[in-house]
Amino acid sequence: MPYIHNSEVARLIKSDYKLADLQNLISLLQKQETLNFPTLDNGLFPAAIVSDSNEYTGYAAVWVRDNIYVAYSHYVWGENDLALKCVRCLMQYFQKHQHRFTKIIDGEVNPDDVMQRPHVRFNGADLTEIDQNWQHAQNDALGYFLWFYCQLISDRLLQPSPEELAILSLFVLYFKAIAYWQDEDSGHWEEERKVSASSIGVVVASLQSLSKLFSQDLLVSDYCQYQNQTISIELLDHLIKPGLNALKTILPAESNQPDRARRYDAALLFLIYPLDILDDLTGDSAPRSSFADRIIDDVTQNLQGKYGISRYLNDSFWCRNYTDLPENIRTSISTEREQWLQEQGRELQKGEEAQWCIFDPIISAIYGVKFQKTQQTEYLEQQTFYLNRSLGQLTATDSKVGEFKCPELYYLKQDQYVPNDATPLLWTQANLHLALKIMEQSLT
Repeated sequence: MPYIHNSEVARLIKSDYKLADLQNLISLLQKQETLNFPTLDNGLFPAAIVSDSNEYTGYAAVWVRDNIYVAYSHYVWGENDLALKCVRCLMQYFQKHQHRFTKIIDGEVNPDDVMQRPHVRFNGADLTEIDQNWQHAQNDALGYFLWFYCQLISDRLLQPSPEELAILSLFVLYFKAIAYWQDEDSGHWEEERKVSASSIGVVVASLQSLSKLFSQDLLVSDYCQYQNQTISIELLDHLIKPGLNALKTILPAESNQPDRARRYDAALLFLIYPLDILDDLTGDSAPRSSFADRIIDDVTQNLQGKYGISRYLNDSFWCRNYTDLPENIRTSISTEREQWLQEQGRELQKGEEAQWCIFDPIISAIYGVKFQKTQQTEYLEQQTFYLNRSLGQLTATDSKVGEFKCPELYYLKQDQYVPNDATPLLWTQANLHLALKIMEQSLT
């Protein structure tokens, strides 16, 4: 049984759930407001609930990626109105700032200047950009929006206007202009730029979803164009192919650039769920098992800890005694932080990385989908184990950050792992929300 922080949660956790057991757990979480998602009036979600003590994190802002995961979790629960309101507002944001796409498509600005790229973190209240240098080269964030927007169209929940279709076209042409399959971006973790499989995979999934709409006759090319460039199945296939080839070359690693190689990264889990793009993808590096199986093994054997899962080895974000670092170092990008730590004689130690809470529920969901397809009990057992790990991460009844909350991560303060300042984090809540629904589906 995994470690459980909250004693009330511990009483309800089981290694073999019946539907009534799960419903009791969900009722407790609803009573404790664990899965309450504070929203802005326009339907967008801040990254976290922010107070004076954690305002420095900047998590009162809106991230495109986080909002898609929160909206998607509501969609999976059938709460489509909340999902649609969020996504429609994100579309308004991209319409307002569409010049970020067109100037790169037209070659008027250099995409190497990341502040010229579409901004993926912004002021949610008025949809304005934040006047702060940021790692806006995040192809995964843009890909998530396009992927989910297409999913809503496919389900007949959205009927886009010609103006909105024009924006979708800009996403495609932007990915073409930057050659996303070889573009160095900052990815899920907003850090040093590199060619990342997790970013390439999200873009591939988004282009495949858009192509599916054309094949279903849900879109017509007459409205999907910019200047003299028209979006078609042929163009999409032309863009998807190099992305798939890049994935075959890089996976199961996150990056294979000699100076920025990264063998293990938990962001690759998202290519399995919710994106589901790896089942038919095989390459020379995966002769005996699928990339999906390799990635799950890589993460659970190399990144999984007692309290959560590290993003990657030697991650300096929320390393030991993080709150003792100067604020400008805490909020800097990884390379600057690591250089400062080295200058201070504080080398990163293996096994002291922060253990994040967003991954265990995704692994539970992955095994849940496997169980529902195969009815093999070993997958249900794994689904249950990782759901219990996710529930175990909820804060204790005597926690300084409050009880029954979903942390971003646990980090080492002196010699004890404690929740970090970004608690509760809505992305963690969203993923737990997903895992609970998929467990409910498995039990029914």
